[in-house]
Amino acid sequence: MPDSFHLTAAEARVLGALMEKEATTPEYYPLSLNALVNACNQRSNREPVMNLDEDDLRQALNGLESKQLAGRARSAEGRVTKYEHWLGEAFNFSRAEGALVCALVLRGPQTPGELRGRTERIHQFAEIADVLAGLEKLMQREPPVVAVLPRQPGTKESRYAHLLSGPVESIILPATESASAPNAASHEERISRLEAAVEVLRQEMAALRQRIDALTG
Repeated sequence: MPDSFHLTAAEARVLGALMEKEATTPEYYPLSLNALVNACNQRSNREPVMNLDEDDLRQALNGLESKQLAGRARSAEGRVTKYEHWLGEAFNFSRAEGALVCALVLRGPQTPGELRGRTERIHQFAEIADVLAGLEKLMQREPPVVAVLPRQPGTKESRYAHLLSGPVESIILPATESASAPNAASHEERISRLEAAVEVLRQEMAALRQRIDALTG
């Protein structure tokens, strides 16, 4: 398994699209550059919707190839260059784990319930407990591939996010801060919020492990 790295938004989209198409339309996989553009920019099952051109994809593919995650298909025949991912060599995901990572890469943070519904074309999870077990395995990898986010106010389920594009803090924290310089009080407030979030995570992880132990014991 590779050391931690940081995929750009375009690299993550290309990787997710290749994973999805391999599982759902294997007869058309590996993908030509034109097919990959369409897969990355499709308006369904993508959050956010993107508008990448061929130059964007070539740059993303070069980045993925340097990370040994995707590149030109090694066994493709014909005059048209085609592309494939190499996640099997890099991570050796199970079918369930691959389905969860694919959904998280293509659609961002999601709850276990959302993940169960959105992975049906790749892998059938019999119940939510199976989704949670798969997420737990991804979180226990070294380095972790998935992290649980603090539960949002008024929600019953926590959301999970992939870590292929960097640490989870970049997802939890707001993208922008106030234009004015933060004072000491605001720093203390942010630290308190983060400490509370960490405690919530610890409690949820402990509860999740108890449920998994009860199901597998």
